[in-house]
Amino acid sequence: MVSYKELGLVNTKELFQKAVKGGYAIPAFNFNNMEQMQAIIQAAVETKSPVILQVSSGARKYANQTLLRYMAQGAVEYAKELGFNVPVVLHLDHGDTFELCKSCIDFGFSSVMIDGSHHSYEKNVELTKQVVEYAHAHGVTVEGELGVLAGVEDEVSAEHHTYTQPEEVEDFVKKTGVDSLAISIGTSHGANKFKPEQCTRNADGVLVPPPLRFDILEEIEKRIPGFPIVLHGASSVPQDQVAIINQYGGKMVDAIGIPEEQLRKAAASAVCKINIDSDGRLAMTASVRETLATKPAEFDPRKYLGPARDSLKDLYKHKITDVLGSANKA
Repeated sequence: MVSYKELGLVNTKELFQKAVKGGYAIPAFNFNNMEQMQAIIQAAVETKSPVILQVSSGARKYANQTLLRYMAQGAVEYAKELGFNVPVVLHLDHGDTFELCKSCIDFGFSSVMIDGSHHSYEKNVELTKQVVEYAHAHGVTVEGELGVLAGVEDEVSAEHHTYTQPEEVEDFVKKTGVDSLAISIGTSHGANKFKPEQCTRNADGVLVPPPLRFDILEEIEKRIPGFPIVLHGASSVPQDQVAIINQYGGKMVDAIGIPEEQLRKAAASAVCKINIDSDGRLAMTASVRETLATKPAEFDPRKYLGPARDSLKDLYKHKITDVLGSANKA
């Protein structure tokens, strides 16, 4: 077993307390390869933001659990090398079993999510409490979930969303002992978060998705004041990146995300962690497609992955500074 402290990582407890009081959200950026990790740390250091390196179950299988441990340790040292020792969390995204969460804790993760939202309420409480007891014994923080997000991303899939019931949150937090709570207020996984018929068109003819249910968020805040809230499925799906992908051979149809002004509003509330995955995939894919299309003789991976890494870093710096408000909070 390896403690996250040996790797130079931190858990989310103190970071979330500061974020709730400061009215900002900490970025949780998903990664599964070196270029993504480099871009995340570069963006965090250049903006002086705390950051959560987020790993899904699928990403863990792809990258290998042992390599991920050393990549996370390398990320901490890389930040120091770049000139600023930003707080780095290694977090399991959407863990669905006790065994998976335990394995991640034993391999050096400093934070885990146990997503029991697909179970009955009683089973969700039971499973979450089991993970919390093991995690807290090792100083690891735990994120639970109430409500179901629609959409598909990695190994997480749901046809319909179920809004979080505010009347359940106080009981859930009390019975489980979780450190933060992911809620469902209208965000969705993946790049195709909404169907066109769910949206309206603005004066420019651009599809506008239904607004987030801030009334639910406000009611939750009343019931568990100051408690750290998490938003999943919060990519905004930049249309310029979608256009580049389609221009160079892609086929992304009806890709619609969450407007950034709504995420800014959420970040100013008790929402202290916002997950962003799809936007990063779009930025990297757009860059790779453009490079390969405009430089067809190129075959050196560094020549197309390098620009993709730079594009990803720019996107993440924008998110940190203009959307989440976590710049200069490290």
